[in-house]
Amino acid sequence: MLLEVMKFSLVITTYNRLPQLQRAIASALSQTLPCEIIIADDGSSDGTEAYIHNLLEQLHQAGDYRLIYHRNLVNQGHSAAVNAGTQFATGEWIKTLDDDDYLEPDCIEKISQATSHYPQAVICSCQAAQVNVEGKELGRTCCFGAESVICVPQKEIHYGMLLEQLPFGTSSQVAFRKDAFVKAGGWDTQLTNCDEIDFWIRVAEFGDAVLINECLVNRTIWQGGHDYRIPLQKRLTTNIQMKQKIYDRVSPLYRSQLPQFTDIQAYMCLHWSFVAFKKSAPFTALKFLFPAFFYVNAWKLLLNSMKQRQSQNHASGV
Repeated sequence: MLLEVMKFSLVITTYNRLPQLQRAIASALSQTLPCEIIIADDGSSDGTEAYIHNLLEQLHQAGDYRLIYHRNLVNQGHSAAVNAGTQFATGEWIKTLDDDDYLEPDCIEKISQATSHYPQAVICSCQAAQVNVEGKELGRTCCFGAESVICVPQKEIHYGMLLEQLPFGTSSQVAFRKDAFVKAGGWDTQLTNCDEIDFWIRVAEFGDAVLINECLVNRTIWQGGHDYRIPLQKRLTTNIQMKQKIYDRVSPLYRSQLPQFTDIQAYMCLHWSFVAFKKSAPFTALKFLFPAFFYVNAWKLLLNSMKQRQSQNHASGV
């Protein structure tokens, strides 16, 4: 299958997760709309390179040249792998995928159909199923509204992100235009977490967003996941930094409606205190609670967020 022009390029980032990577690649090769597939190997030492070379030989013998392999000589981090893979992409749109996640068979086709109606869009996100290592569904991310496909004007994006009305999600849920990727300067290689959120914030300055209320991606929730290795304090700190970046970019049209940033910061502390309690880290949870506990508006933001998620899940039938 030699396709000279492809609208979509799928960049799969990987590092020493060959069993998971095999599943991700299989989901990419079985897409109902064929796309270019780029494996961005961040210096794996677990046999990934040999496996990919063998797979390439098999595909080429069958006349299938969709797969491209790039390997960093040393491990540079997730953002660097995304940047490296995207540089090789020839597609107009880039779909990223983490190696421990996998796509529904019609993922690329559905995203292609949705974005084709909105040429001014630069970013597209969909719902994701959260699954365990056996593939059993544990839950789903929130939908974005009542319609199957929604286009959000650029001027509304950062306000919606700030109040969590537009949760774009992880890198596996999102696609973006390559020309907007270039304008945004790629992913920040200095970040060790929230690198995808940082990029969504910056790329959204260059066009509209398309949101698909359909579960097209499966995200694996497991102890080997990247987030499990990041201390809660660092995750809280980085999330507050992301909120500040969004806050600074909110359109002047919505400035008068913004809460004080101190309330947003306190809201984040309350949210992560609940996360810490769930993870059986009571001392960390109590540390996050004070002085945020005394911010009335922060509690209002937290309750509104919880109600919104419940309403969205109810609307999507989850």
